[in-house]
Amino acid sequence: MDNLRRRTVLGAAGLAAATALAGCAPGSSANLTQQPEEPVTPQRYTYGDDPSQFAELYLPAGEHLPGVVVVIHGGYWRSGYGLDLGRPLAEDLSSRGYVCWNLEYRRAGNGGGWPETFADVSAGIDLLATAADEHSLDLGTTTALGHSAGGHLAVWAAGRSTLPAGAPGAGTPLVPLTGVVSQSGVLNLAAAHEQGLGDGAVLNLLGVDPAEDPVRYRLADPMTAIPLPIPVLALHGEDDSTVPLSQSDSYVTTAAAAGATAELIMIPGDHFAMITPGTEAWVRVVQAVDRLMAA
Repeated sequence: MDNLRRRTVLGAAGLAAATALAGCAPGSSANLTQQPEEPVTPQRYTYGDDPSQFAELYLPAGEHLPGVVVVIHGGYWRSGYGLDLGRPLAEDLSSRGYVCWNLEYRRAGNGGGWPETFADVSAGIDLLATAADEHSLDLGTTTALGHSAGGHLAVWAAGRSTLPAGAPGAGTPLVPLTGVVSQSGVLNLAAAHEQGLGDGAVLNLLGVDPAEDPVRYRLADPMTAIPLPIPVLALHGEDDSTVPLSQSDSYVTTAAAAGATAELIMIPGDHFAMITPGTEAWVRVVQAVDRLMAA
């Protein structure tokens, strides 16, 4: 188990990016130790008529650090879970100086699923361009932070430019992601379906079995977009019993073999410690965000 506590796998083609990351070692950021400021009231932006088509912009009260963090919540893509899961994360990161974009989207059970959830995540990230114009935000560094199903959506969104015409999210993004921090993300959709994760959550999301529509599964699976041109830090809880380690491990192994920059980092705690500010797991998440934002 010791060899899983911190495992790094880097693709050869990503050596330059990896070198930049290595220069930002965990714990090196001053904003890990600074005194958090009072939470700020987020500003709401909408990208559609559905009640779930909106995002919350968190602007730090003090000086802004460069870039924006896009927070994408999990909950197995189901309507029982919403962006309130991302609010503590956005509040903590904004107190450290980061501009945060906490994204909501339609989920299975409230108008989401295929293709709506994917179209919403794409449109919701692109809406950040409007907020950037209004507040003179620097989008040169835009890191997605996604937990569980949100990790899936974050890594999937990073590969949007590779999607064929007509697929949800296809085309040139208005706001390209420059890095992803996945928090025990569901990164291997085909395997997740086979494992029956979340009591059939993948089938619930996509609406059909892979045998009925294999193209849909390929378009929705982050594994299909490998290799990505941006770094992916796949954090996974050592005591996570909700999403198996194989979800992060199989993605990182495949990505590295394809020449991408990907890293698997084991962190303390279970599936939820990493979205709970104040835990050691959350400190490790902040360190990962710091690394990508600095790079």
